[in-house]
Amino acid sequence: MTRAAAFFDLDKTVIAKSSTLAFGRPFFQGGLINRRAVLKGAYAQFVFSLAGVDAAQMERMRSQITAMTTGWDVAVVHDIVQETLHDIVDPLVYAEAADLIETHRAAGREVVIVSSSGAEMVGPIGEMLGADRVVATRMVTRDGRYTGEVEFYAYGENKAAAMREVAAERGWDLADCFAYSDSVTDLPMLEAVGHPTAVNPDRALRKVATERGWPVLEFNRPVSLRARFNGARTPVVTSAAVGAAVAGLAWYARRRTLRPLPAIVDAPVVPLPGRRRRRGA
Repeated sequence: MTRAAAFFDLDKTVIAKSSTLAFGRPFFQGGLINRRAVLKGAYAQFVFSLAGVDAAQMERMRSQITAMTTGWDVAVVHDIVQETLHDIVDPLVYAEAADLIETHRAAGREVVIVSSSGAEMVGPIGEMLGADRVVATRMVTRDGRYTGEVEFYAYGENKAAAMREVAAERGWDLADCFAYSDSVTDLPMLEAVGHPTAVNPDRALRKVATERGWPVLEFNRPVSLRARFNGARTPVVTSAAVGAAVAGLAWYARRRTLRPLPAIVDAPVVPLPGRRRRRGA
């Protein structure tokens, strides 16, 4: 049993984009969202890459999750993520993050991905990265479908609480553990360990890191990991989740500094295009 671990936030810390938004196109192709939502997702990714988020915006995202995912088939979401994971996420992983993960594993520390996204995404991504376990948002399912209710939201203080729970289970001393994140909303997560580091920090987190003398890292080289983690282990999902990958499409677009986009919660689902029948056939 190891005595320490390294906890990694996911979006803009390990991967260059939002894991929530990255699966927009595959979900469209699977018939879960419409074309309008895909276009908004592309715009929202651009907005997400420019700045961080605050607590109010994260709360709006949770509201979008409960509305968007209600009634979705769990098996369909799982299959889409599994089939498209490497094409969608593999090219987005920062080389610097991959090196850091390998360094911690070589030092005998377990690697834990801690993300507000759902385990249908975070679990497979963690496996690809060679993480030992993941902590993610948990939503309620009934009869194989998402009810839209959030059972556990892996955000803010909840992340820190989950980390303390895992540490107690594994016998880790958090004073010897490491944590990495880009957002000031993850301040409780960073404060929970003895070795916090800000990665690609938003303005508020950069200020805190400077005041407290925390290390600040800049990751900017996304690379493919197909050859790097061939021996990756399947991580333990500490807080399983649904997190519907496109739940935050409208939320991310509603930046205070940019013109709001229309909500997509009530937009109709566009069926997958089929082949046109030939005239006379």
